[in-house]
Formats: sequence, C-alpha cells, structure tokens
Amino acid sequence: MTPKLFEPLQFGGLTLSNRIVIAPMCQYSAVDGKMTDWHMIHLGHLALSGAAALTIEATAVEPEGRITYADTGLWDDATEAAMARTIESIRHWSDIPLIIQLAHAGRKASTDVPWEGGEQFAPDHKHGWQTVAPSPIPFESGEHPPKALDRTALERIRASFAASARRAARLGLDGVQIHVAHGYLLHEFLSPLSNRREDEYGWRLEHRMRFPLEVFDAVRAAFRPDRPVTVRVSGTDWVDGGWDIEQTIVFAKALEARGCAAIHISSGGLDPRQQIPVGPGYQVPLARAVKQAVPMPVIAVGLITDFDQAEAIVSRGDADMIALARAILYNPRWPWHAAAHLGGQVTAPKQYWRSQPSRYRDVFFKENGEAK
Repeated sequence: MTPKLFEPLQFGGLTLSNRIVIAPMCQYSAVDGKMTDWHMIHLGHLALSGAAALTIEATAVEPEGRITYADTGLWDDATEAAMARTIESIRHWSDIPLIIQLAHAGRKASTDVPWEGGEQFAPDHKHGWQTVAPSPIPFESGEHPPKALDRTALERIRASFAASARRAARLGLDGVQIHVAHGYLLHEFLSPLSNRREDEYGWRLEHRMRFPLEVFDAVRAAFRPDRPVTVRVSGTDWVDGGWDIEQTIVFAKALEARGCAAIHISSGGLDPRQQIPVGPGYQVPLARAVKQAVPMPVIAVGLITDFDQAEAIVSRGDADMIALARAILYNPRWPWHAAAHLGGQVTAPKQYWRSQPSRYRDVFFKENGEAK
C-alpha cells in the first residue's frame, strides 16, 4: 500500500508525483535582482531531491519590493534573462514542476543580508531605499517610517505583480505563489496591526482583504490559464488584536472563490511582539483549521522534520501536502529517505541509483514514473 505522502495529487492543471513540496527560501545572492551561478547550483541541487515541486524564492516584482539589495527579482528583461538561464539548466536534468513566489517586502524592505545582521538601511544608504506600506508605521520602533501607498502606487504595484506573472509564464514556469505572509506588503494590508487606513483598503476585514485580492485577480488573469496560482499566508500574527486564523479562513474562502488553486499556511512575521509557540509541527493546527473550511488543497509547513510526522499530517487530513524549508537544506535527500522509511517511491536521476542501499534495491527509486 502506497503511503499517503507518496500518493500523487492534481490541482490547478498541475500533477504532483507525491505530497512533498519545497518551500521558497531566500538566498540573498542576486546582483541587481539577477540570479547568479549560486541559484543554478542551489535550485539544481534541490531539483534532484525527489520532492514533487520546487518553489523559487521570494521574487520581487519591483526593485523597491526586495527584502535586501541581494534579493532575486523578475521586473525587467535583465532579471528575466538571468532567471531563464537558471531554469534552462535545471530543466536539462530534471522535470520537477517549478513554482515561483512573487512578492513585495513592503515596510520590511531595504535591509542588509541576514548574515550581516539584517538591519534596515535608511533611504540614503547605498543599499537602501524608501519603503512603502498600507500605513506609515515602521516594523521596528526607530526604523525609518514607510510611506503610505496612495492610489497611484497601489495601481503600479498591482500592475507589477501582473507583469511579473506574465514573465513567469514566458519562462515556462509551472505555477505562481503569491506571498501574503511573514509581514511583507500584502500581509501588512491584511493585519489591523499594520493597516490603519480609513479608506476602502483599511479598517474593516473586507477592506483589508481588498488589495491582496486585487493582486490575486491581476496575477490570475496574467498567468497561464492551465497552471495554478496559489497563495502563501500567515495564519496568525501571534499577537493579540492582530490577524488570526478566523480571518485567515474568511480570506481563504474569498481566494478560492476567485480561482486560487491551493493555500500554503505559515504564520507570524508581522510584529516584533509575536509570541510563537515553536515546536514540531507548530503551524499544523492552523493548516488543519483552514483545511476543515475549504476544499482546495492546503499545504502545511513549519518544523516538519520527521518522516512519520509528515505521513501523519497528510494521512489525518490536516493538510494535503507538506512543505520543507530548512529541513531540506540540511538534508537535501529528505524525500529519498522518507520513501525508504515509509515504503514509497521517488524520482531520482540514474546517475545516483547506485547509492540506493542494497536492502532497498528496486524499492524506492524510479524514473519518469516507472520503478527502477
């Protein structure tokens, strides 16, 4: 009997060979938004992992939407050409579905890279710029305040998301994930802690959801109709009076009504006061709550590291898929080992077949859907 974690899944015109997907992970290694050889090595390595889909890191839709000066972008011909080179290299060796996360960092932009401390730069710094947000409230006290977005700026950003989606379609990418999590711009619109607007984009829940939903509609219209557009959302701010799971469920239902193919449930990132109960699978209850409310596929993420733990999440129906981030950086063959442990099968390149332990011979490696 095939473990649930290794059963195929279809959504939004995309077929996945199993229920393991690789979450987007920023590498802070681009130059002027352009991917470099590091991305070719990093993504190419993960493309051989046996996971069912690989999500390209948060990709800014305009230069000011980057978290750091070293973030990847997809806003002009130069950034598109650099990404095309990386994708072409991956496609030569792997047919893993490639999904891109489109993002705008909002008030959390203009920062240094994490290994240099990640502090925010002032607008006049050589690596800094003026940040934007729904309201002029900085993320951390003492930071340079973001500029509140006016109607013209909202239209520009919405158009930038659509333009990046069209570039993603030209690149032949298999899906788009819109980043509405971790305290970045679209999450900032959702949360009453960061959105204090008094116009049609703020205050009431339906108003706070308006701009993220407009961006979703614009991306959905611009991307390939035969491929999925999904959303990653923070299920809660982990702060009293902030965004919470009940509001997330309302948002998820609105997304599904607009054609959202799947929703990825993370949490936090919006407010330094957050109190996160970190532990194995700590975000799974959030995914479960959304799964019970909407029929579209739900992805769980967050300290999912154990093979039996992952199998239990999808077997119980807490989520339809699990996403790996730090766990697969640490162990890039996690899906192989999960298949061996649970009795499943994964796709692996022929060049690596001899690595299969003799006790698993002809059990868990396959190529193009056929057992080795």
